[in-house]
Amino acid sequence: MTAEAACTVEPPSSVNSPVDSSVRDLVARARSGDRQAWDALVERYAPLIWSICRRHRLGRADADDVGQSVWLRLVDQLDKIRDPAALPGWLSTTTRRECLRVLGAASGPYATMYALDVESLPDERAGAAEQELLAAERQAALREAFAQLPPNGQQLISMLLADPPLPYADISAKLGIPVGSIGPNRSRYLDKMRRHPAIAALMNA
Repeated sequence: MTAEAACTVEPPSSVNSPVDSSVRDLVARARSGDRQAWDALVERYAPLIWSICRRHRLGRADADDVGQSVWLRLVDQLDKIRDPAALPGWLSTTTRRECLRVLGAASGPYATMYALDVESLPDERAGAAEQELLAAERQAALREAFAQLPPNGQQLISMLLADPPLPYADISAKLGIPVGSIGPNRSRYLDKMRRHPAIAALMNA
């Protein structure tokens, strides 16, 4: 599927999630020239683009160039988007292609030939490459969302993920919180992470 096609997929006949509805509203407003809506789209999906650039080990200047190219391409494609929920996938595909273009330009013709897009690889290798990239993007998004939690939230989530697992009594004693509040706090912090732009973008994709 081409980058353009990723944005022209007809929407499935299912109930939209709140995130989908928010994206649809922002895209519709951005189409009509609403600068605040465009800025909101950039703020929401910039972490996704940045995480892909880091996966390709681009420097800050190259990553900025890739980001600018991706947003300029989106300006051209915005009116063609039939299903705004496909936007994160389009951004991911376009960003990966731009990263490979930048890497190829920096390393010469041989690197350009070597840095093949996953779409040009044999099916089995393409699937493995895509899964590896998606896993790296998920890890980067999780790290960014985790870093936005308050210190006590980071401590709680880290303890809940400890191996071997820590008893709730130990977590309660170390953090100075009632045992009964651990579950609700866990849910609240995980919900906060899910709402982080990088995580929301991957969930949409």
